[in-house]
Amino acid sequence: MKSLLCKKSLKFVIEIKRKDMYNKAKNLGFTNPQVVNCSQELDLLLNKYFT
Repeated sequence: MKSLLCKKSLKFVIEIKRKDMYNKAKNLGFTNPQVVNCSQELDLLLNKYFT
């Protein structure tokens, strides 16, 4: 099991990435490659958090 500190820091990074993705989607559109890339990065972070 991951340490509590590691989980908290990962959760913080996830929130920043999520906000970044929403802002990009709002400005560029949901199918823009930058938004898709950001979404994929967020997926990786979430997978790391839940495993």
